[in-house]
Amino acid sequence: MEEIEFADGAIQLVVLPEAGARIHRLQAFGHDVLRTPADPGEHLRDRFFWGSYVMAPWCGRIDTGPVTVGSRVVDLDSNFPDGTAIHGQVHTQPWEVRPDGTFHIEGGGDGWPWNYEVGLGITVHEPTLQIDLQLINRSSDPMPAGLGIHPWFRRPVRVAIRGAAFHSPNTATPPQPERVLGHFDLRRIGQMADDLDATWTDLADPPVELVWPDAEVRATMRANPPAPYVVAASPSSVDAIAIEPETHAPQGLRRLLRGEPGGLTMLKPGQSLGLTVELGFGRLESR
Repeated sequence: MEEIEFADGAIQLVVLPEAGARIHRLQAFGHDVLRTPADPGEHLRDRFFWGSYVMAPWCGRIDTGPVTVGSRVVDLDSNFPDGTAIHGQVHTQPWEVRPDGTFHIEGGGDGWPWNYEVGLGITVHEPTLQIDLQLINRSSDPMPAGLGIHPWFRRPVRVAIRGAAFHSPNTATPPQPERVLGHFDLRRIGQMADDLDATWTDLADPPVELVWPDAEVRATMRANPPAPYVVAASPSSVDAIAIEPETHAPQGLRRLLRGEPGGLTMLKPGQSLGLTVELGFGRLESR
């Protein structure tokens, strides 16, 4: 499998164009911060729980079965054990590598009846990794759209998600968020409880902070435009935590069709949706 490397100083990463242009490995100051398999082919065999991948043209879950949107019918097959269609269509498909070092893929025209293009640019300027995403509607009708990234950060890691409100559960989330409480109040950095799976909103700056105490490495995550939602999952069966900036709330298609807040964005023909995510790394002060 082809590996494309990006590096600057203490930041190094490897991208696999054939496996959804996903980040296979990300190292900061010599420490692996992502859940990285020894065999890159594992990304295709177990496509949801390794590295960091792009979610498009939607994030999270969409219910399967025919749904009419405008003049077209969405009829997606399930790709996840809970029976939903999850995390879009591009996370394991081969992407094209352009001469300028960016990655591109075309999709749609199937169960997702619109054609679209997704672009991914990666820039490393120590100590910052910048991920630029763009989703373009290549159809003749308006298209629902969502963008996000899905990194799995290796444990042990301490986490802060500075959201004052949250949606839970992500599988059948209610229309309106609730104020954070209990294990869902992650505004102070600490251990994230096992088996949480929720979406945070009403975010402060920086919205996300991570600390790997054993490696004395810290990171902040920001998005531009500011991503209104951060999904996080901490399954006890996985030695990593997912923290995902996204442009819409869970069940984005349902929200769009019902007029609920946080739905997918409707793109006119030729219109694009963009999202830039920055991870800034630093060293912890030694005690």
